[in-house]
Amino acid sequence: MAVQKGAEKWKMKQWFDVYAPKAISTDVIGSIPAADEKSVTGRIMKVSLSWITHNPNHAFATVGLKITNANGNVANTEIDYLAQQYSYLHSLVKRRADAVYTYDIVKDREGDTITLKLLVTTRIKVAGRTKSMIRKTVHAFVTEYVSKLSKEEFLKALVANDLQSETMKKFGTTAPIAKVEIRKVEF
Repeated sequence: MAVQKGAEKWKMKQWFDVYAPKAISTDVIGSIPAADEKSVTGRIMKVSLSWITHNPNHAFATVGLKITNANGNVANTEIDYLAQQYSYLHSLVKRRADAVYTYDIVKDREGDTITLKLLVTTRIKVAGRTKSMIRKTVHAFVTEYVSKLSKEEFLKALVANDLQSETMKKFGTTAPIAKVEIRKVEF
């Protein structure tokens, strides 16, 4: 019986247990095969946030976990990005309402750069200058909010929806805001 060439390589691989970042959870997310520890580092795993947090409210959020190091059969990760699915974001924008997209590059307490993309939906149609005012207010608030937090604290605030609720409180009298959602966060 002939043995395939690829089968021998596959049998030589070892399996690494991938752990979520400590800021979110300490559970094992899954296992991946690799030839050695060096080939594991740098990989990005795409996982649903609800898989990590066990919260059905996070079903539409996707997390990119970058493997930072591997030791033995354990692979540790950090978050590379967090993104909402387009279909979920599209469902938030109702008829006779507007969507305001923001794009902010901010720094956290340690000085690390975070790219933050938000979607602000309104209850009614708003003028162009109101959209501009919303973007400026969001930028000012987000810059101040993120600068007070470390990366781990900011991540916990995102998962707990603290950033979104604080932004809604800020807009209470400024504009008829329906919802604030994270489109994408890149670390």
